[in-house]
Amino acid sequence: MREYELTVLVHPDLEMHLETATDKVKALIEANGGKIVKEANEGKKRLAYTIKGQDFAVYYYYELELPAEAPAKISSVLNITDEAIRYLLVAKDPRREKMAAKRQERKAQEETKEEE
Repeated sequence: MREYELTVLVHPDLEMHLETATDKVKALIEANGGKIVKEANEGKKRLAYTIKGQDFAVYYYYELELPAEAPAKISSVLNITDEAIRYLLVAKDPRREKMAAKRQERKAQEETKEEE
């Protein structure tokens, strides 16, 4: 299973009933054999441009583990879901995580040198 990141822009009118929209996305992921590693509600934000007549959206972020055929199935369902006005599903780059870990390690080493 590969790791993916999914960001869903939920319709702003559903801000008070966000649970139903997120439950639908979670059920979709689990129905396709996926596992949610992390999820975060990033709140209501102004969009850079109008999407489907909306100037705002509620951003919801997921980190997932999905089998090979699941991304295509999830994308096809999210394309026709009314709650999601836009989404982005991308594979995580393992090299990026390694570089971030190295950067943090270097920063920690520099801090310990400064303390001495």
